[in-house]
Amino acid sequence: MKRRRESKIVVLASGNGSNFEAIVKHIKERKLPIKVMALVTDNPDAYAIRRARKLGIPVKILPFKSFKNRDEFNRRLLDTLRSLNPDLIVLAGFMKILPPQIVRTFFKKIVNIHPSLLPAFPGLHAIQKAYEYGVKVTGVTVHFVDEGVDTGPIIMQECVKIDENDTVESLEEKIHRVEHRIYIEAIKRVLSID
Repeated sequence: MKRRRESKIVVLASGNGSNFEAIVKHIKERKLPIKVMALVTDNPDAYAIRRARKLGIPVKILPFKSFKNRDEFNRRLLDTLRSLNPDLIVLAGFMKILPPQIVRTFFKKIVNIHPSLLPAFPGLHAIQKAYEYGVKVTGVTVHFVDEGVDTGPIIMQECVKIDENDTVESLEEKIHRVEHRIYIEAIKRVLSID
């Protein structure tokens, strides 16, 4: 049987990197035909960097504050992504909105995970917004990135029930458990990997 070509992914993260680590560990444990080319971050203090180094994943740091302006940062990010030539770009807590040029260059090749059932509670602080609004069910959405904020086509969603005794913190933990499980499933679906 012919061996399948490895799909190349790049992960963009700005903070803790727990989704990044869950993805990499799943790929390694299941010996999936996916190569994580690099972790790219705009934050030189991101904990995701430590996770990447521990997991043996190359790191590209583009410190946002070291660029003259957002345009210069966006150009460097685009050049970095082009040089890595990924089959898929995975956003895992990347706290910058990608500019239209990157979205168009990698059309239908960028995915994001969001801690709500989109289109409800797009943007920042979705878990807290859902909790404060008093909904009984929230969830997790994996979607393609388009030029809007959390408006791209949905790949996968899963509900998370909000119990009466939940706090924002306990709800966040429940949502993270779901994120860590379904993100890799959505990535496999996009890359047509069983």
